Amino acid sequence: MKNRRRTLTLLLAGAVMVASLAAITPVRAGIGDVLKGAGIVLLVNQFGDEINTTINKLTVNKGVGSEDRTKVVPIVSIGQGGYVGAAQVSGPANLVDKVKAVAQLETNVSGKTFRIKVLIPVESKDIVKDLKRVTGVGVSAIIDVRL
Repeated sequence: MKNRRRTLTLLLAGAVMVASLAAITPVRAGIGDVLKGAGIVLLVNQFGDEINTTINKLTVNKGVGSEDRTKVVPIVSIGQGGYVGAAQVSGPANLVDKVKAVAQLETNVSGKTFRIKVLIPVESKDIVKDLKRVTGVGVSAIIDVRL
């Protein structure tokens, strides 16, 4: 029964992410790109703990204190094409627990001389409708996959 509930939860989460990605993915992206993005988000949700452990080993962050925590969440980038992947957030445990995703907003300045990427830990995976920042949490690693 527990596995069935988990499967249904994952399928529902996938459906929500497909709808969210369809809303933010550029018009030129096809359904394959949307499905690829949804699949990546599902993988991040499923294997986030393992990804987090790997990043902590790479950054010599093993054994983070009980007051601080790291966590891997989906990252959705908009601005210079659609990207989706994973981001590790770090900070006080009570704030990290609130983070559901990282929104990455991108733009070019002075033609293409400067590129600006703004990383915002947020409380919702729907960054289009609900961009509510979690203050006090930082982004310590990013894994992007081009759609």
